[in-house]
Amino acid sequence: MKKIGWFNRARYGMFIHWGAYSVAGRGEWIMNRELIPAEEYRRLYAQRFTASHYDPADWAAKAKKWGMGYTVLTTRHHDGFALWDSEVNPYNAAKLGPKRDLVAPYVEAVRKAGLKVGLYYSPANWSCPDYPGGYFRDWPDEKDWAGEEARRRFIEYYRAELKELLTEYGKIDYLWFDGCIPGNIDGDETIAMIREWQPEIILNNRLGNPFDVKVCEQTVNPPAEDRDWEACMTLNDNWGWHAGDFHWKSAGQVIQLLLTCAEKGGNLLLNVGPKEDGTIPEESVRILDEAGEWLERHREAVTQSERHPFSWNCTARPVTVRGSRIFLHFLNDPCGEFCWAELKNEVRRARLFPEGGEVSFRQEGARLFLGRPEGAEVPYTVELEVEGKPEAVRSQTTFWIPE
Repeated sequence: MKKIGWFNRARYGMFIHWGAYSVAGRGEWIMNRELIPAEEYRRLYAQRFTASHYDPADWAAKAKKWGMGYTVLTTRHHDGFALWDSEVNPYNAAKLGPKRDLVAPYVEAVRKAGLKVGLYYSPANWSCPDYPGGYFRDWPDEKDWAGEEARRRFIEYYRAELKELLTEYGKIDYLWFDGCIPGNIDGDETIAMIREWQPEIILNNRLGNPFDVKVCEQTVNPPAEDRDWEACMTLNDNWGWHAGDFHWKSAGQVIQLLLTCAEKGGNLLLNVGPKEDGTIPEESVRILDEAGEWLERHREAVTQSERHPFSWNCTARPVTVRGSRIFLHFLNDPCGEFCWAELKNEVRRARLFPEGGEVSFRQEGARLFLGRPEGAEVPYTVELEVEGKPEAVRSQTTFWIPE
């Protein structure tokens, strides 16, 4: 299966959930969860959405500083409020709230920063009269359409929105689909249209086939097959800005998530939820600054990482592999000498990465013993150079914990 070069070089991207819901500061699903009528939602949130400090160049600069290779902006979430100047959807940021197109400067800024441009788009639209079940507690089913005529109108409408996004803003690198429910919205046909508009674009797996990237949400669940994949995660417990959500991940947890994805050949798409004025919350910046400092020094151990055959161990976890180089990431203290009983290959060299200081080692059969690098403080990384392609002494064929 062909791998996407830029996607695997990146390994890390920034998801940006931002829209009218950011005014409320209670997360992105409030219209549905709180049963807010469309007109009330428009009046209280869409019309009060100012984007008064929106600076996409700053977003792009932060993403680059944090070590991310691409960004994905929610151009329209399930509430139906579009961030671009749409001719087919008058419920948009150019006509309400900010009174300007917010997608155009985003695309320009991200491209200028040398990052790949990603757009999130949800066909689901709670504000569209043809969409079934905007206030359901479960996603609508195929039987919930008002009729075939309503379904066809809806498909034509969402395709027209996509055509605007993919023909009016230059090259788009990644289209991230969400809310492709009910499932009978003729996604395969839509994908064929998209590839005509943007031949080099990559697509996630939520609309139809053929797709390029398999995604998992709020979990790290690599596909069984060796293909491009991505875990999308929140930095706290919400995607959209929530003023009362203080359950932030630490910088160490972010690093561990990134490495956990990288060791299985996947990417981490980590979310920020800007406030309604366009500023990224201070706590998000602090956490990602700290994680970014680590990544700046250890990037080579993360980008273009490959899936490997090694099972988990109790201390040096995760493990990333690139060619004949193995990186043992000590996020926990080994408490002296460390034994790694996984490696079949002969070790040529062990060194502290990226500083380069030699690390003492000896191999006794299947067991590799590593000395504690002098002066190293957790977290630290040891790079092993081995003979040939890394192989495991034993393979793990099932999940360790029985279901």
